[in-house]
Amino acid sequence: MGFIPFLILGLLAGIIARIILPGKQRGGFWLTLLLGVLGAMLGGWLGGLIFDISLDQFWSWQSWLFSVIGALIVIGVFEMIFKRKAD
Repeated sequence: MGFIPFLILGLLAGIIARIILPGKQRGGFWLTLLLGVLGAMLGGWLGGLIFDISLDQFWSWQSWLFSVIGALIVIGVFEMIFKRKAD
């Protein structure tokens, strides 16, 4: 997958993860993009490591599933870290 499709996938995975996670969340568009791309990278790495799946196709359901799961993990960790610092 190229750089631009990967950014688009990461952004959309971040948006989907933000919709799935309940409550008020910090950050705007750029933070969602960054966390989504990091989550897509994490999800792709975990998918390849655990299930030996190639996640190089933009329209494959595995790419989307693992990207969203990775984004959920990254956003959840981000929220836990900054929630503790704010308290």
